[in-house]
Order: sequence, then C-alpha cells, then structure tokens
Amino acid sequence: MSLVKVTNLTFAYDGSYDNIFEHVSLQIDTNWKLGFTGRNGRGKTTFLNLLLGRYEYSGTISSNVSFEYFPFHVEHKENHTFDVIADIYPDYEHWQLMREFSLLKLSEDVLYRPFDSLSNGEQTKVLLAVLFLKENSFLLIDEPTNHLDLHARKLVSDYLNDKSGFILVSHDRAFLDNCVDHIISINRTNIEIQKGNFSDWWENKQRQDNFELAENDKLRKDIKRLSEAAKRTSNWSHEVEKTKNGTRNSGSKVDKGYIGHKAAKMMKRSKSIEQRQQSAIEDRSQLLKNVDSSESLKISQMTYHKPQLVELDRVSIHYGEKNVCHDISFTVEQGDRIVLSGPNGSGKSSLLKLICGEEIPYSGVFRKGSQMKISYVSQDTSQLQGNLSEFARSSGIDESLFKAILRKLDFSRLQFEKDIASFSGGQKKKVLIANSLCERAHLHVWDEPLNFVDVISRMQIEELLLEHSPTILFVEHDSEFCKHIATKIVELKV
Repeated sequence: MSLVKVTNLTFAYDGSYDNIFEHVSLQIDTNWKLGFTGRNGRGKTTFLNLLLGRYEYSGTISSNVSFEYFPFHVEHKENHTFDVIADIYPDYEHWQLMREFSLLKLSEDVLYRPFDSLSNGEQTKVLLAVLFLKENSFLLIDEPTNHLDLHARKLVSDYLNDKSGFILVSHDRAFLDNCVDHIISINRTNIEIQKGNFSDWWENKQRQDNFELAENDKLRKDIKRLSEAAKRTSNWSHEVEKTKNGTRNSGSKVDKGYIGHKAAKMMKRSKSIEQRQQSAIEDRSQLLKNVDSSESLKISQMTYHKPQLVELDRVSIHYGEKNVCHDISFTVEQGDRIVLSGPNGSGKSSLLKLICGEEIPYSGVFRKGSQMKISYVSQDTSQLQGNLSEFARSSGIDESLFKAILRKLDFSRLQFEKDIASFSGGQKKKVLIANSLCERAHLHVWDEPLNFVDVISRMQIEELLLEHSPTILFVEHDSEFCKHIATKIVELKV
C-alpha cells in the first residue's frame, strides 16, 4: 500500500488576497477509487495541479508514486491516432493497448485514422486507454464525461469500476456511484474524505447539514433567551443596590449588608448567564461553515397563445451527401420537458439549431409557432468575455435578477468584478443558464447545459424546472437529471 500525504497545504494564486486552500491535511491510499466533488470554482483542478507539482505552495505533499493527469494535451491532432499515442507514451506494448481498447469497445482501425477525425467520445476513450497503460502511477482524471453520451458514460463508468488508484473529477451522480469507493469533497472551509460512493456522501452531507441547521436554530433561540435573562437580572441587581441607601416602606433602617449580598448574588447570576450566552454564540459560530446554500431560483416564463409550439414530421438533416439524422417526428407542446437522446453524431445539436432558426439543410415538414420567443443555451462558452454587468446589458436582461441567480448558484460577490473569460468551465455554463432563466421566452432550448456544472447546482436547476414547469427541449447526458426532469424522450439513432 502506498500513501499520498498532504500536510498543512496552503495555496493562493499570485496577486490574490484569498487562499484557495489553507492548512489542509489529508491522507490518500493509492488503491482507492476516489470521486472528487465540490462547487465550481472551489479548486478541484487546482488541487490536482498541486499534486502534479505545477504550482508553488506552502506545506508538504509526499508520495512514492508518480502522478498522471487526464486529459493529455494533444498538440498535433491531425496526426494518426497511433502517432498521438506514441507521443504520449512511447514505450507502450501493443497487446496491452488492444486489451484496453477491447474493454472500451474501440476497434483497432481507430489507430489508423487521424485523431481529429475521431468523435469526441472516441478521443476520450483512446486517451483513457493510454492513461491506464501507465503502471505504478496514481491517476488524476479530470471530468472525462463531458463529451460522452449516455451509452459511453455507462461503458466508461464500468471500465473505471474495474480499475483502482485514481481521483476522478465528475459531476455525474450515476457515473460516480458506479465506479468510486471514496469521495473527496472540497467544502466551503475544508477538504475531507469519506468512504462510500456519491450517494453515501450526499446522504451524510444532508444529515450533517440538517443537524447543524437545527442546532443553529436552537442556539439562536437560546442566545435570545439568555440575552433577555441577563438584561433582566442585571437590572434587578442595580435596582436592589439602589435600596442600600434608602429605607423600608415601614420606615425601619435597611440592612445594607443583606442588600449588598443579594445584589452581588444577582450580579453573579447575570455574569453566569452572560458566559452561557457567549458560549452559545461560540458554539453557533462553529456551525454552518460547510452548509451549501441551495435556495430555490425563479424563472421568467411566457405562455404561448397555442398549445403546440413546434412540429417535426419525418424531418431529415443532411450536409451534402451525409445524412445527420433521418425521419425524425415529434411535437413540442406547452409544458413539455423533452430530452433529445441518442449517441454522439446522431444530429441532436443540429435539430436544436434548426428549431432555433439557424439555416440548417433539411427535408420533411418543420413548423414553428409565429412570433414564438426561444431562449437558447449553447454548448460553446468560448466567446464569453467582459464583466457580468456588461453581459447583462448586452443581453437585455435584468442585471439584479441575473446576479441574484448567480449568487444562489454559488458565485461570490468578488466574482462579479472579474472577466468572464477567466471563469471556470462550470461558472461559464452557469452564466449562460442564468441568462436563459432571465429571458422571457415561450421555449427554452438547452444544448448540454450541465457540462462542468457542479452537482449541487444541477440539483437546484432540477428543482427549478420541476417547480415552474417551463417548456423546455434539451440535450443532456446526465442520466439522473434526465430521469428527474424529462416528461418525454425523443430517441435518435445514428
């Protein structure tokens, strides 16, 4: 058994006033299969880079194994796949590579095709196969699911379930549940490791959060009661003390010693109550540090004047001689939450673009309601730049509502001043989703909206869609999200 020991790790980026990690200590068995979870922007990829020695830090990271990071950087994607593999790992054995290809359902002819001609899913599986050729390494696997369809996710999850010795960053609950035996979580104030899969961790977190919320409420009431009692007792002691220089109602002389003793006793009781109050305040300050806000969100929904918004009847999309999809028929009616499902390359994104009004070559019957407003969330976030205020103005949305939604999706106020181009992938997706939620639309069309978005935010978005029931047509490969949200499934085939 080998161990990765992290002791008193503290790190901040140059020019930043805030530490991303502060005095973090933990220990990892390199035989574990760790799922890595945490809100967007909390430092998951940064932590992996620290393990790789890419940044300077204070504290120590010690291990007798080497680290390998996924995804590998591929500089010449135009090269044949076998050349790309040889650049990454020159000493690989062909039979070992074929063993991994077999487990990942990749055919050998992939080797003799240009790497950039492979689908995103095929590229991911090729690089994973190379990763697991590297023996005596602890593997750092950063979000491998983002370009995998539902079938490929299940295949890769099963593949990883038969492996060990890795940290896996993923926000797909079903994927994690199937292939990890420990969870490492970046919380608001610490990093911790728990045994079990994601569902085990989430159940424990909810139990702890609920306990802390109940304790917080109890202590808050105690503090109020003790504060009032201390004030009353202090007032009584002062009133009694005043009588030392007065007389009883009968005119007899007052017993100053007795009254002074009584006043001192009351003051002592007041001090005791104040100490208990301070102790309760200190206890309360230890709570809620890792309770993630998951407040409900709001959505601006418009009602269309007809029940049917979109109709496709035997629609086929073709680019030149290549048919992307063939004979697709379905309708979108008010209140529908429809998921377009199917393998990569089956035309899902093309259908969404057609519905959104892009010039897409098609045959068959396609009808869309006149003057219908559509809010579109694209897969692509590469064009996002400028600060959030500028983005809101250029998008014509309510800036205060836009920022309120982002706050609930775990954006700090400091983030509002930064350039969107510097955001993490998940934070950029949240910008697009928040923008869509602010737009007044009859139909929301979302193309893989959850790529890079953290699990708690996914659950918030689920709750929103279930509560407000907007009409939505979407493509998403998170099986739990689809299971909870979709009222209809339209299955596409290659």
